[in-house]
Amino acid sequence: MKFPDILRLALRNLREARLRAGLTTLGVIVGVSMIVSMMSFGLGLQRNAVQRFRDLDLFNEITVSGRSLVGLVSSAMGDRSGGEGREGREGRRGRRGQADENDPARKVPERMLTEAALAEIAGLPGVASVEPNIDLTTYVRANKRALLRQVGGALVPNGATRFKTYLAGRMISSPEADEAVVDESFLRSFGFERPQDAVGQTLELLAPGGADEPKAGGGEEAGKKGAGAKDEANAKDEAGRDEDDDELSFFGLPLEEASPEDDPAASALAARTFRIVGVLKTEVEGGAQGGRQFRGMMPVSSIYIPLPAARAWADRYRNSISEVAFRLARASGVLKEGETAGYAMAVVRVTDPDVLPGVQTRLHELGFNSFSIVDQLKELRTVFLILNSALGLLGGISLLVASFGIANTMIMSILERTREIGIMKAIGAEDREIKLIFFVEAGLIGLMGGVAGALAAWAIDAVANRLAYRFILQPRGVSYVDFFALPPYLWLGAILFAVAISILAALYPAARAARIDPVKALRHD
Repeated sequence: MKFPDILRLALRNLREARLRAGLTTLGVIVGVSMIVSMMSFGLGLQRNAVQRFRDLDLFNEITVSGRSLVGLVSSAMGDRSGGEGREGREGRRGRRGQADENDPARKVPERMLTEAALAEIAGLPGVASVEPNIDLTTYVRANKRALLRQVGGALVPNGATRFKTYLAGRMISSPEADEAVVDESFLRSFGFERPQDAVGQTLELLAPGGADEPKAGGGEEAGKKGAGAKDEANAKDEAGRDEDDDELSFFGLPLEEASPEDDPAASALAARTFRIVGVLKTEVEGGAQGGRQFRGMMPVSSIYIPLPAARAWADRYRNSISEVAFRLARASGVLKEGETAGYAMAVVRVTDPDVLPGVQTRLHELGFNSFSIVDQLKELRTVFLILNSALGLLGGISLLVASFGIANTMIMSILERTREIGIMKAIGAEDREIKLIFFVEAGLIGLMGGVAGALAAWAIDAVANRLAYRFILQPRGVSYVDFFALPPYLWLGAILFAVAISILAALYPAARAARIDPVKALRHD
């Protein structure tokens, strides 16, 4: 017999047993729909997680660290620990059982992140930008309030997603502009009711001024000048005591109380003014009040100013530890005259996540340490692989149960058509043709059940998404999220899997039908 004849015969046999074939197909539909729905849920979780990481710049940013100034000074002074101290050495010993010490990310960086090094990194293939981290903790004065706040330097223009969404205003116009952008916590801290109220206002960075003001560069010469200024001020105080003798006093005690505003030391503050041009949207949608949205590898700050301004402020007003390390580096010859201390960290932004591993390898070859979320991506993929396998296994159990129904249907069909099978064999039908008839019948059941099951899974996913948004997400103010992913390979694979399981379920019934003796079959009632 030709295959079209076998196909017509199989369709006729299924039509004659509509109820039994329909119930068997229904079992396949349930199994396929469960497989597709569960695996699409797992794939949806994976897609949402990866997309969230991508939206937060975690798949296209690398944190790069170089040799610190403290480490250089310690090495120059003979400290073999590299300046990390007892706690750092014990910490490294504790990590030996968890990570390979030959891992480039664990080695001590060989180079400092100087301006020349940043320019070299920016020239690597696939690198879009390099943004050094300058994070200042200083007093900020705005709206008649002075508070201690984190101030960060921002590259202008900046491709990070944290600078894409604003409640009001815009991004800083140029690297030379005395402009700043602030976040939502700044509004609450400084008493601005609306984001629009802050745009156009000014803020000031405060630091000690007057005779005690440190000079840019911070070298020994600046220290001598600062000491000379203090001596000169003390001399002026001594000389000015005679002038103060005219003030009203009682045995040397002043009768009039001096106000803090009259104290020169209290009013001697250096300030740099910036105009607020934008308010960033940093709050988590639907989250608790004050919760910040984590974006990218760069540390979060409350205020952002242009990178050159942040660098100038950091160089001019170093803390005491940084100033000591800087002077020791100059004295030991680690830093030559005119060289800067470099940066502790920088963020490298790549053009495409696919080139990130290659860029990270080149950074290690250049002598820097680096870290990216992609380092942990293998573990994330393993987690989702286990989850998808577990969900697919649960759905596969339903399809396995349906395969028993297919086998039962085929066996019942043999009992009902024993005489017909005997007649076909008597007129010349071969065993393989008898087997093929049952395989085609089972395959048709699997195909119809697979297609209907894929359509049922699509409907289940759509309804579940709407219900989740209506009763879970929308009351919490969260935007619509598609929890299911139904790629073509999933439903096509499910249909093919259903056909394969159905044919396997027909192996025994087909072999049994082919072994029927035609003489005995013709006597069968």
